[in-house]
Amino acid sequence: MVQQITYLITAATGVTGRAVIAVLQAHGHQSIRALAHREDERSEQLQKQGVEVVFGDLRDFHAVRAALQGVKRAYFCFPIAPGMVQATAQFAQAAREAEVDAIVNMSQKIARKDAHSHDAFDHWLSERVFDWSGVPVTHLRPTFFAEWLLYLSPMIQQGTMYVPYGAGKAAFIAGEDQGRVIARILQDPKPHQGQVYPLYGPIEYTFAELAAEVSRVLKREIGYQQVPFEVLRETFTAGGENVARNDSLTGYAESNRPDALGEESHASQHLREAAIDMDNGLFSGTNDLVERITGRSPMRIEDFVLKHQAVLSPDRV
Repeated sequence: MVQQITYLITAATGVTGRAVIAVLQAHGHQSIRALAHREDERSEQLQKQGVEVVFGDLRDFHAVRAALQGVKRAYFCFPIAPGMVQATAQFAQAAREAEVDAIVNMSQKIARKDAHSHDAFDHWLSERVFDWSGVPVTHLRPTFFAEWLLYLSPMIQQGTMYVPYGAGKAAFIAGEDQGRVIARILQDPKPHQGQVYPLYGPIEYTFAELAAEVSRVLKREIGYQQVPFEVLRETFTAGGENVARNDSLTGYAESNRPDALGEESHASQHLREAAIDMDNGLFSGTNDLVERITGRSPMRIEDFVLKHQAVLSPDRV
């Protein structure tokens, strides 16, 4: 019989959070609490699955403290937005009070103390806050999510990917593969405590190579053109429901708000600096961590495209 400890999953309506919950439930864990930002059809679906859903903001200490009551293990994922370090400190304090015995922290590949991206620096500092807290933690540093293809789906439908990324490479990793890693660590955290895990997909691509691979799989020509960052920002801002509701990267879940990707916004500054970091090789690399931790290799781009072919098809235009 599965030991019924209580898990708290933040970003529960995002791609990694949903994947974690699905894996935990598949392994017989039923005492799962999800922290969601608001009520919508995604939170309703979690409730239908038998998940206890509570609502609140990670920047609200009282909401976080209440969400962590009775919890033994937690997944922390903060969106690409201001306030991460304070939210981390509050989460760590509430976790100490609740005697949480393991946290999996979603960081990012370019987290470092000399990062020009404010968000990447905040991730690095948040890692240190968790380390100082004394609560056992595992930090995950994924490279680009494969779900970027879903954000670029309007461009792919039209036949050309216009992005600010040049010669830099990344081994794009699907959110569901990250969810499997997170769930596995939460179920057996001791071997992973104190570790910092960079997570990758199986094959590195430039964005031009990625467009070529999507072309091959979809059997139609998808062009690639490197453009200034502002073109990408305008596409995300104008993408409306299609972009915002993908929620494949929770940081952009509010990207249809007028201020979320404004020229001087936190998210825009991060994306601009991330493009530079990619060209400088900071997203590159591969490893076998996903397979070693979960027993299964991460999804190939070919399989990801086939799985989401309906979203990438031009008949969606």
